[in-house]
Amino acid sequence: MYYSFPPPMSFLLRKTTHLNFKRLHFQPTMQATIKAIPFSSHRSPKLYYLLSPLRLTSASPFSSSSSSSSSQWFSFLRDAISTSDLRLGKCTHARILALEENPERFLFNNLISMYSKCGSLVYARRVFDKMPERDLVSWNSILAAYAQYSEGLIENVEESFHLFRVLRKNIVFTSRMTLAPVLKLCLHSGYAWASEAVHGYACKIGLDNDEFVSGALVNIYLKFGKVKEGRVLFEEMPYRDVVLWNLMLKAYLDMGFKEEAVDLSSAFHRSGLHPNEITLRLLDRVSGDDAERGQVKSFANGHDASEIRSKNQVLTKYLKASQYSALLQCFADMVESNLECDDVTFILVLATAVRLDSLVLGQQVHCMALKLGFDLKLTVANSIINMYCKLRKVGFARKVFNSMSEPDLISWNSVISGFAQSGLEVEAVRLFMQLLRCGFTPDHYTMTSVLKASSSIPESLSLSKQVHVHAIKTNNAADSFVSTALIDAYSRNKCMEEAEILFERNSFDLVACNAMMSGYTHSNDGHKTLKLFALMHKQGERSDDFTLATVLKSCGSLFEVNQGKQVHAYAIKAGYDLDLWVSSGVLDMYVKCGDMRAAQFAFNSIPVPDDVAWTTMISGCIENGEEERAFHVYSQMRLRGVLPDEFTIATLAKASSCLTALEQGRQIHANAVKLNCTGDPFVGTSLVDMYAKCGSIDDAYSLFKRIEMRNIAVWNAMLVGLAQHGEGAEALQLFKQMKSLGIKPDKVTFIGVLSACSHSGLVSEAYKHIESMHRDYGIKPEIEHFSCLADALGRAGLVREAEKLIESMSLEASASMYRALLAACRVQGDTETGKRVATKLLELEPLDSSAYVLLSNMYAAASKWSEMKLARTMMKGQKVKKDPGFSWIEVKNKIHLFVVDDRSNPQSELIHMKVKDMIRDIKQEGYVPETDFTLVDVEEEEKERALYYHSEKLAVAFGLMSTPASTPIRVIKNLRVCGDCHNAMKYIAKVYDREIILRDANRFHKFKDGKCSCGDFW
Repeated sequence: MYYSFPPPMSFLLRKTTHLNFKRLHFQPTMQATIKAIPFSSHRSPKLYYLLSPLRLTSASPFSSSSSSSSSQWFSFLRDAISTSDLRLGKCTHARILALEENPERFLFNNLISMYSKCGSLVYARRVFDKMPERDLVSWNSILAAYAQYSEGLIENVEESFHLFRVLRKNIVFTSRMTLAPVLKLCLHSGYAWASEAVHGYACKIGLDNDEFVSGALVNIYLKFGKVKEGRVLFEEMPYRDVVLWNLMLKAYLDMGFKEEAVDLSSAFHRSGLHPNEITLRLLDRVSGDDAERGQVKSFANGHDASEIRSKNQVLTKYLKASQYSALLQCFADMVESNLECDDVTFILVLATAVRLDSLVLGQQVHCMALKLGFDLKLTVANSIINMYCKLRKVGFARKVFNSMSEPDLISWNSVISGFAQSGLEVEAVRLFMQLLRCGFTPDHYTMTSVLKASSSIPESLSLSKQVHVHAIKTNNAADSFVSTALIDAYSRNKCMEEAEILFERNSFDLVACNAMMSGYTHSNDGHKTLKLFALMHKQGERSDDFTLATVLKSCGSLFEVNQGKQVHAYAIKAGYDLDLWVSSGVLDMYVKCGDMRAAQFAFNSIPVPDDVAWTTMISGCIENGEEERAFHVYSQMRLRGVLPDEFTIATLAKASSCLTALEQGRQIHANAVKLNCTGDPFVGTSLVDMYAKCGSIDDAYSLFKRIEMRNIAVWNAMLVGLAQHGEGAEALQLFKQMKSLGIKPDKVTFIGVLSACSHSGLVSEAYKHIESMHRDYGIKPEIEHFSCLADALGRAGLVREAEKLIESMSLEASASMYRALLAACRVQGDTETGKRVATKLLELEPLDSSAYVLLSNMYAAASKWSEMKLARTMMKGQKVKKDPGFSWIEVKNKIHLFVVDDRSNPQSELIHMKVKDMIRDIKQEGYVPETDFTLVDVEEEEKERALYYHSEKLAVAFGLMSTPASTPIRVIKNLRVCGDCHNAMKYIAKVYDREIILRDANRFHKFKDGKCSCGDFW
């Protein structure tokens, strides 16, 4: 961000830039330590535009026909430089090449500057080499780039000297801007001959009297020990500032030339310049006795101190009144009138830089303090550290701190607080330990900062206790800030007993209450949060946005929608309803409580929803079974110009898998690629899971192989997906590969492995994995693992062994285990075991219609018609109704739903005709309707007709009509697929040479060449 200074400030900026950037030691070092600030690209409107598809229209402000396109691109490049955002710069470069037929030389020059300042010398050189024509600015830019990265890199120095030689051959006229980087290169190279050559060249082109060039050459000669040459050039200069006098004087003193130093100090007295702190120290070294030192002191105090105090009072008044423009104008007037500043002046202007959030201003004031020697004053140095910390440049702050000879406790506190607030908690704790080793006694400010830092590191609790001990020893434990920080530290570690003890001793204030409520919420003890909130309200203690957000979170976790509504009403009354944090908390509470109508109202009440609010609304729709609405909200989000983050993409992938909307999921994947977030493990896992659940296991595996950083969740998603698709052998092979890479499996991994064993009929292998997970990995088998083992036994025909396993378990069997075993009994024709299993299943879930259907189908398969009728009678007697079955298929991004004998589709007549043709064709291949699966007591012909128009057959018929012959047909059914439809699908796949993927309530069935991946066991 650039701050627009008033006109007089421009003089200051020119002067401070002119005075320091080439001569002072600090500036090159500071340049070298600059790191790119993490820049949230998805929140940048400009980067959003650049990442969007090309729009080569005349209406585009960046089309090649636009006369202002160059200035627009320059705006992008300037933003990339100011934020050190190389990605934004590269995107801008790409767009320039795509949209500008003949880019102006001006743009190429700025691209070189952008790449060099964003840390990419290689790209800067590439742009320079590919320029069709170069002017002096081009050469100056590339030389400046090499100068920036020349310290300690001799190859860069030599290459830049080569470029300078080429420049001299091609361009006759050069400027001081050309010599600036070359002189810097001379200093970094250590080549004295190079500086002499540049000096000669400067004389040749008439720049030998230039203030900047001469000053830089004097500095270089002195650094190389050529004091005589430096003094000659120094004497020839028409104007010499305090910095040059200091450099010259220091060189004489360092070389032991005392007489020359005395002569020079006398000349300095006669010059009329005011000394700075560095000058005074050097003059003190020159002075031989107390009388001379007295003269130095008298000379230093010769300026008008009363006028400085008066100006500082004016600056203070402006700062208190937040009149920053007036303050900066006053400061600029002081500099322009050559009125010396003192430490108070610098402290006030540095505070202004913090208020304006202006790093540029802060750095300029810092450079001026360096030039005048005020950085050696403790109060100014502390203010500089504080300024950099508040402006989120803790690297610079640490640089200043390390340069201090004797930092005080304020210095330590500032830098520790800066690191803690910038998310560098470990470094903050290290500084605290270093503070103790240096013999400092921490105060309440130190302890508050380090407690905040300790809350985010693994050793948080141990460190918090150590700080607590220090607080007691130093009598700081009773301080309200320290005790509140300790409450917060213990609460974050879920040590609520310790926190409560401190809370009872502490004054009942808002901050302490907030810390306690936050701790209760993190400890999943929301009732205590609500109780404390009620107590606050009763005692008249006010609430803030943090209080309300915490209480709303507890209401959501407890599903207390009524109390949540009361808190919402209180927030409106207190005026916090428009606060983004509170309004997001209200939205999240309604979502978690399942009140989507109130959630929509709360969302609509947010003036400008951020990406968190949009994501909360989207995830709420999915959690409450409104996946299609989630996509509608997402569309509105994109229309508003809000870019999704990783969590949004992962949430939408989940919605696609719930709807089994493959094409929608592919669009979400494309968005993830466009936003460059496919590398996020959470997003990668969600996309792999989405493809697997949408029936495209090949796409899932292809994406899985492209993910570079695979965590355990990604492996689990792939393993479970392969197992669900009946690819047991591939799943087990993947498990071996995972172990060979040293990735430790968890309980979810073994669910996938055991499911794979079940689908592959590997009973003994399943037992081995059950033993291994407990023996080798310390994972205690849970009900899901035993369910897979029971399923494996049932698939292998060992239904009695499966029954014994269930009976011998220490865990209570689940209904899903009994359903799987009942299905196995149907396949194996074991009606006796099936009857016992059905009885236990109905004891658990007496109103489960699927239990009666499975039991009836089992008797029908065994031709036990009387028992089948008895099962139907029992079902009617219990007034249990069979869940209505429906199937759906996605065609051209639209979901088409079918029920039995459905005629609601606009193409229903054509679909029914296709079903007739389909049945005719597969009958010729050998298909015989299995009328035993009908639960109606009608004629055989009517039973057959009822089977023909089951929802899954209608969906497949529609798929045959509406999709290309080369693509798989993907159908989803809410219930278990019936036996007749399962058999018919095998024939349909063979006759029409199509791959049919049917996902029912239990698993995936892949029909191909007359076979099913489930092996006819489902």
